[in-house]
Amino acid sequence: MSGNESRAEAVFQITNRKPASVSKPKSLKKTWATDVFTLERMEEALSKKAYKAIKNAVETGAAIDPATADVVAAAMKDWAMSKGANYFSHIFYPMTGASAEKHDGFIISDASGKAITEFTGSLLIKGEPDGSSFPNGSIRVTNAARGYTAWDPTSPAYIMHTDNGATLCIPCIFISWSGESLDKKVPLLRSNAAMNEAAQKVLKLMGEDDVATLNSSCGAEQEYFLVDANFANLRPDLVLAGRTLFGAPAAKGQEFDDHYFGAIPPRVQVYMQDVEDQLYRLGIPAKTRHNEVAPGQFEIAPYYEAANVAADHQQLLMTVLKNTAKKHGFVCLMHEKPFAGINGSGKHVNWSVGNSTQGNLLDPGKTPHENLNFLLFCGAVIRGVHLYGPLLRAVIASAGNDHRLGANEAPPAILSVYLGSQIEGVFDQIKKGKLDNADEGGIMDMGLSQILPFAKDAGDRNRTSPFAFTGNRFEFRAVGSDQSVTGPLIAMNTMLADSLNWIADELAKALKKNKDTTKAVITVLKKLMKEHEAAVFGGDGYSAEWHKEAKKRGLKNLPTTADALPYLKDKAIKALFESTGVLSPVELESRFEVYAEQYILSIAVEAKLVANMARTTIYPAATRYLSDLALAAASATEMGVDLDDTVAKNVGKNINGMMKAVAKLEKAMAKDNFKTEEAHMKFCAKDIRALMDEVRSFADALEADVADDMWPLPTYQEMLFIK
Repeated sequence: MSGNESRAEAVFQITNRKPASVSKPKSLKKTWATDVFTLERMEEALSKKAYKAIKNAVETGAAIDPATADVVAAAMKDWAMSKGANYFSHIFYPMTGASAEKHDGFIISDASGKAITEFTGSLLIKGEPDGSSFPNGSIRVTNAARGYTAWDPTSPAYIMHTDNGATLCIPCIFISWSGESLDKKVPLLRSNAAMNEAAQKVLKLMGEDDVATLNSSCGAEQEYFLVDANFANLRPDLVLAGRTLFGAPAAKGQEFDDHYFGAIPPRVQVYMQDVEDQLYRLGIPAKTRHNEVAPGQFEIAPYYEAANVAADHQQLLMTVLKNTAKKHGFVCLMHEKPFAGINGSGKHVNWSVGNSTQGNLLDPGKTPHENLNFLLFCGAVIRGVHLYGPLLRAVIASAGNDHRLGANEAPPAILSVYLGSQIEGVFDQIKKGKLDNADEGGIMDMGLSQILPFAKDAGDRNRTSPFAFTGNRFEFRAVGSDQSVTGPLIAMNTMLADSLNWIADELAKALKKNKDTTKAVITVLKKLMKEHEAAVFGGDGYSAEWHKEAKKRGLKNLPTTADALPYLKDKAIKALFESTGVLSPVELESRFEVYAEQYILSIAVEAKLVANMARTTIYPAATRYLSDLALAAASATEMGVDLDDTVAKNVGKNINGMMKAVAKLEKAMAKDNFKTEEAHMKFCAKDIRALMDEVRSFADALEADVADDMWPLPTYQEMLFIK
């Protein structure tokens, strides 16, 4: 298949790889959460008083006193050491989007010089990483370095096993010395608190006497690619940028629709089983696995959990996917668009809100027109998406996700809500001031005796919608595969809190005029839909017609990060976060600064790679081939044979075109006189990316002409289809 020495060796290594040995799966009962310091383990290890305090903190967010922390720390240390851990680490989530950790030993020495172990409540509660070395958006300067991690008792500690040992990992927040959030967990916890406070007001106005603490839930479907490490390590772009900056399409891609839900390749299934075994030990409820649309692309989906725990688990899941891939000779790619011309990867965030007394408040039940709580909460989501669509777009903005959004594989960059025909029909009735009935799904009967009839859903699904109602939750489908779910969760919780506060005020007014609760709800929702129905759209989000219609409705189309991120400075969004107490103006400004810098740096790394790979990898290979063609033509002429020189001319033309484009790119990269981050981002989005694409167009044309045994980079055909 390939004569190039390094590529040929890679193919040989892959095709002759011995199957990985896999132990027989243990029963879920024996495996589940064995590496987690669960409430059940704490009940066994703690005093009744300490356990009650911890349980109350987990369920309601109540405070824990220092004495309880001492008891928990001692029990946690004993449990961790029984699992082979001699070190502990505060795990936190800085604004890089990745996880961060610093390991400390349980060991100390006593006065006699003997080594003993110690882990006190103060060590559990507080750690001190550097507050200025992580992205902070100018909150901290270099010489003001102190930062704190602080234990989050609502997310369980766990043991992370590696080949080199075990570590006790303790989920934490990360803040500056002056108290500002430098992480993603603090605003997530605040957003849940704001949502709970607003929801309590609405439910009590609805006559609900017993209302437990409300929490949002999350189940994030994770898409990813697997490429054999023998190929990936020969690609500087995959190593440093996570995506291929060059690559001609293979003769076959995804056009046959034969990969989606196809048989999982045996080597991949072994990898998946290894991943799942680790996840189950960590208490992460991995539920679904399958082939995705593109060749080489797969998905894992967990069952939903409380948002804070789900967010921590999502970070851990990505770590396990990447680390386990190395053990199986793969590289796990979570970039949103690692290969041009085929589908990229997303992370669909399934989001809902509920509690132990009222249940899931986004579950319509069998009679949604009678479920007033559902209608109010669903209406709150509609209002939130309409008012804060640009915020939702901003929190999923990244250089990687820009390649994916808006293409016919992912939702558009226009934020709208899909309700489905049944729920949309109910809200259409509300707009007319009535509430009579709701369409029913009926029964699906195929007329075949061997196929049992089954209940049919009342509405279809819309895979082109960025924010779709899917039966008992909303699915935010525009989130990128490499992104943390916390940003989307913070935005959704906060916009919901704002809308529920508005609904509570309006409902209180309506109930004063009319004590009939149903009529009061209709009054409020009728007003809400009159002001915000523009966000509801059930058609084809990929179509050009929708782009025109969205513009008429006043909905923003923000195709790039450069278009979206500046909305974090918008007055309405600042007011939203400040009024709910989720982010102060300083904290919000810092996030714009950090994310803008990350975007600019991401494009810069890619641009450098494009120029470097074109000059040092592709140019030498292409010129050697052109030289061979010239020698072959000269030899043929001596023999009286007139060879067609079309290929040689094309190769020469594309070499010259590529190098001229590289020169233009390098000149543009040297520009640094930008007055604002916004201007710099716009330049990256419009100019730098266009020049990178220009270089690639010539390079990919060369790949199509240069002899296969001289092409230096693993091809799409090899990376996507050889497993």
